[in-house]
Amino acid sequence: MCATVLLSSCGDQDNSSPATETGTLDLEMEHIVGTQALELNRAMPYTTAAGDQFKVTTFNYYISNIKLKKADGTEYVQPDSYYLVKESIANSKRLALDKIPVGDYTGITFTIGVDSARNVAGAQMGALDPSNNMFWDWNSGYIFLKMEGTSDQAPSKSLIFHVGGFKKPYNAIRTVSPSLNGKTVLVRTDHSPEMHFHVDLLKLFTGIRFADASSNSHSAGPSAVRIADNYAAGMFTVDHIHAN
Repeated sequence: MCATVLLSSCGDQDNSSPATETGTLDLEMEHIVGTQALELNRAMPYTTAAGDQFKVTTFNYYISNIKLKKADGTEYVQPDSYYLVKESIANSKRLALDKIPVGDYTGITFTIGVDSARNVAGAQMGALDPSNNMFWDWNSGYIFLKMEGTSDQAPSKSLIFHVGGFKKPYNAIRTVSPSLNGKTVLVRTDHSPEMHFHVDLLKLFTGIRFADASSNSHSAGPSAVRIADNYAAGMFTVDHIHAN
């Protein structure tokens, strides 16, 4: 009888690991042009550092492959993270990340664009649905960033910057790690922190003159790579973090 009781007790033990506690984090994208808020179809034009004036009618881009770095050096990679951000759709500028392991995070990394695997994966759903008008049917690839507008300095008076391409030598996929400025994001089960970004569209035009017709990028190529290098060099900055 004693042996039976002992065996029964061993069989009833739960050897499973405790479930990992998780929380949420919101990434808030605020679009600006230098020191001004971005406004589509604004009456007064914006001005680049070179003195060219322009108005904006469309501003869209992809954020993907988000990684969060912990204070101990380990990383959390958010699975299947693909977000399409559009200035014209307010809700799209809030990226809600859920099921993040509880911890203290001191860094963030993400891709501006869509990785090569998804570029060749065929028709997809959600943010990657071709119906979002961020896909080249003729080129079988995603537009990583789309900015359209007008400028009196441009030869045709129109500005079209459609940046994409993942094949060498014109790979326009860029991965960035904006500084948290020494701050720590505390992901907990009982509150949801927010990381607030400034996304400065003016950074696209560093070294660009609109009178140069080749500066307008309609597809993958040297001009797309030039714009990609520009937006990777500081377009995204962390302005502040809400603990909530």
